[in-house]
Amino acid sequence: MYLKEKLAPAPRGLGAAARPVITGSSRSFPGTRSSQNDLWQDFFHAHYDGFPLARRIFQNSGISARNTAVDPRSEREVSRWSTGQRMARYIKEAVPLGKETVTAALDSAGLDPQDVGLLAVTSCTGYTTPGLDLRLADELGMSSRVQRLFIGHMGCYAAVPSLGAVSDFVAARGRPAVLLCLELTSLHVQPPTRDLEQVVAHALFADAAAAVVLEPDAGSGFEVVDVVAVTDHSTADHMSWEITDLGFKMGLSPKVPDVLAEHVGGVVRDQLLAPHGLTPEDVTGWAVHPGGKRILEVVGERLALSDDALKPSYDVLDECGNCSSPTVLMVLQRLPEAPGPVVAMAFGPGLTLYAALLRRS
Repeated sequence: MYLKEKLAPAPRGLGAAARPVITGSSRSFPGTRSSQNDLWQDFFHAHYDGFPLARRIFQNSGISARNTAVDPRSEREVSRWSTGQRMARYIKEAVPLGKETVTAALDSAGLDPQDVGLLAVTSCTGYTTPGLDLRLADELGMSSRVQRLFIGHMGCYAAVPSLGAVSDFVAARGRPAVLLCLELTSLHVQPPTRDLEQVVAHALFADAAAAVVLEPDAGSGFEVVDVVAVTDHSTADHMSWEITDLGFKMGLSPKVPDVLAEHVGGVVRDQLLAPHGLTPEDVTGWAVHPGGKRILEVVGERLALSDDALKPSYDVLDECGNCSSPTVLMVLQRLPEAPGPVVAMAFGPGLTLYAALLRRS
């Protein structure tokens, strides 16, 4: 009754659009797991020549451990690899990791790969043609008629617009779809530098894959109700991901939390919740991308969220690090089983904020 009164269904237009519902999910990690302290002591301490500020950044990251496909402690030349070498390693690591993740998500939804109408793959850490989407469709035994979509270079927020695109397919076509977000940031360790933006990136980012399965008009799961976005074009240079001869180089301004502070309240309250007759107080679950401790603090302050509301985000940051696009899906998978509306949000280059409204059905 609460949902029927407080959260009206999204308009369906002229056709009989289906309700896109998340019915399955999974997450997977590469095999190497390292504590943050070990990564600092065994590699980055020498990499940064004992730079004291770098040590403090690693210690205050809010991260206890991370998983990586490339362990810089044993592959110490990674920062000198060419982009071509990194892309070859990307395919070697991404195909089995993606297959494992999608298989687990389909199993949790009780579906067969042949049931899938659309496979969407999101990644900004590696490229190849034939793409990861095509390779995985073949590896998984999907139909030769399956539609595929590769979404690249959107960064940390990519899961949310990708979820919107996949939901639109399910609503319009009435067929199941899978979204896979897979990032291998460990491929892009950069040469030694005193650039603090690089230090922060190396202290925060980790590797993971997360997948969700959406079905039309399913009886239980998260229904995707709405997706909204805002981009502050005046701050586009605050976050970047530049392709160089030595992999991809992160640009990450310390001003990012300040920019998010200007926009997050209006986007969530006015654009996402108000059109559905909701306020932040009505939301029973918050899946906030843990881009870093300060970003979570800003979101909590601007939306007046409790420590409990942000605990899933802090826990993912602590246990997994910032895994770029899969991370918000990993937080979503940790939300308590409580009825009511749920907000998922993530931030990235642009500077862009994306937010989605979900509800348990």
